[in-house]
Amino acid sequence: MKKRVISAVVLLTIAVTCIFLSEITRVLFFAVAGIMCAYEYSRGLEKAEVYCAAWVMYTYIGIQAVLAILHAGTTAYIACMAAGVYLAMFSGILHAKVRGKGAIYTVAGLAYPGFIYGLMMMISASPRWLEVIALGCISSIVCDSFALFGGMRFGKHKVAPDVSPHKTVEGCICGAAAGALSGLLVKLIPNCCNMIPGWICVVTALVASSMGQIGDLAESLVKRMLGLKDFSKLIPGHGGMFDRTDSIMFAVPAAYLCLFLFGYA
Repeated sequence: MKKRVISAVVLLTIAVTCIFLSEITRVLFFAVAGIMCAYEYSRGLEKAEVYCAAWVMYTYIGIQAVLAILHAGTTAYIACMAAGVYLAMFSGILHAKVRGKGAIYTVAGLAYPGFIYGLMMMISASPRWLEVIALGCISSIVCDSFALFGGMRFGKHKVAPDVSPHKTVEGCICGAAAGALSGLLVKLIPNCCNMIPGWICVVTALVASSMGQIGDLAESLVKRMLGLKDFSKLIPGHGGMFDRTDSIMFAVPAAYLCLFLFGYA
C-alpha cells in the first residue's frame, strides 16, 4: 500500500508539472506515455507469441507529437495514420517474424493506444486544453474511486464477468454519478471553465467518466485476450502505463467531443 501511494504521488507530480509547464512539455508527456503504452502492448503480444512491428507505433506517435506542436491540420493527421497502416502491412510482408497476424496487431496498436494518444496530444495543444484535461482526468479519477466504493458497498450485478469479474452495475452507477458531480468541482479551478455553464460541465464530466469506465473495461479485455494480469510492473502497485491510463485515454477525448458539440472547444 505504501509503495502504491508513493508511486501515485510521484507520477501525479510528474504529470502535473509537465502538463502545466508549457504546451511542448504537455505534448511530449503524452507522447512518452503513448510510446510506453505501445511498448507494453508489444511486449504483451510477445508473451502470446505474436510479434508486431513496434517501431511503426513508436514512429507514428512521435510524428503525431510533431504535428500537434506544429498545430497541423486534419489532413496531416489522416495522412500520418494512413502511412502507419501502410508501414505496418509492409513490415508484415518483409519480416517473417511479423507476418500476417503481427501486421494486423500492429494496425490495432496504431488505433489503440496510438491514435488515442494522438488525439490527446492534439487536445493538449488546443486552446481549451485545461478545461478538457481537467474535466476528463478529474471526473475519471473521482469515478474510479466511487465505483470501487459503490461496488464494495452495493455491488450485486456483474457488468462483464468474463472481462472484469469485480466490476458491478451498482459500482458503475455510483462512479458515473460522482464523476458527473465532479464537473462542478472543476469550475473551482482558477481560469478553468469560467465561460462554460455549470450544467455543461456536469454533462461533460458524466460522459467522460462513463467513457473512462468503458476504457477500463477495454483495457481489461485486451489483457484477458493476452493472458496478462498487468501490462508491466513499471509503476509499483499500479502495473504499467497502460494499466494506469486506460480510463483517461477514453475520458479525455470524450470530454473534448462534448465541449466541441456544445460549442466550447
